[in-house]
Amino acid sequence: MHFPEPIASPVANNVLFKKGEPKVCPAFKVSAVIITYNEEQQIERTLSKLHWCDEIIIVDSYSTDRTVEICYSKRCKVLFRHFDGYGSQKQFAVSQAKNDWILCVDADEVLTDELVQEITSLTEADKQYSGFAFRMNLVFLGKEFLHGKESGRYFLRLFNRQKGGITADKVHEGIHIEGPVKKLKHIVRHYSYTSIYQYLDKFNRYTRYAAEMGKRKGKHKSTFIIILAVPFNFTKYYLLERNFLNGLKGFYWSVFSTFYHFVKYAKINE
Repeated sequence: MHFPEPIASPVANNVLFKKGEPKVCPAFKVSAVIITYNEEQQIERTLSKLHWCDEIIIVDSYSTDRTVEICYSKRCKVLFRHFDGYGSQKQFAVSQAKNDWILCVDADEVLTDELVQEITSLTEADKQYSGFAFRMNLVFLGKEFLHGKESGRYFLRLFNRQKGGITADKVHEGIHIEGPVKKLKHIVRHYSYTSIYQYLDKFNRYTRYAAEMGKRKGKHKSTFIIILAVPFNFTKYYLLERNFLNGLKGFYWSVFSTFYHFVKYAKINE
């Protein structure tokens, strides 16, 4: 696969590790990879839980805030690349890693201390697995969801790139590998949206990318079905998936998620 030529920071190689900084290494060396764009409010919290990694690769889409400065301060290697989709951006990040074992997390996904301990306690015997999946809890507008489909699901985040890799999807990309995957016990907290403003900003981009993908795949729904889907999806998110147990923020999430599907198909038709 061909990638556009990235621009590397002239000082990136000097800040990978601070002299004398203690590291905790697992049985195998891991490269953490993260793609970023204007993540100054969240990236430091995420990086603080990756001290055990052998290296941290940041692929930044020319942030205009303090994201890159923070990454430098946390001994990351920073590369710059114009964004052309989540899948291809992450594929490029993985290609820049020096180790086969890759931890691919988003800038708003924070490992708990218990999960870090669990990962760093893996042994040579665990190399039989092609990857490791983590349970993830959604944190929406400051509230951790303990109920509903958005929390407690397993996501593959640590994998051997010799067994597979990131899909090329422009949005909602995934990790596909061959071989057994082990589920770990402890969780990642996904600080998905810190404000309604941020949600709506991402909402417009995500629905555009999803509509572009849907259009290419020939997806189409009639106006009648799009309208009928509104009460159906709200009932699914709020009642069937038990987001009502997450309080007012659960109601917000259900409304926004329902609107997401409506807008995605409206954009496809447009």
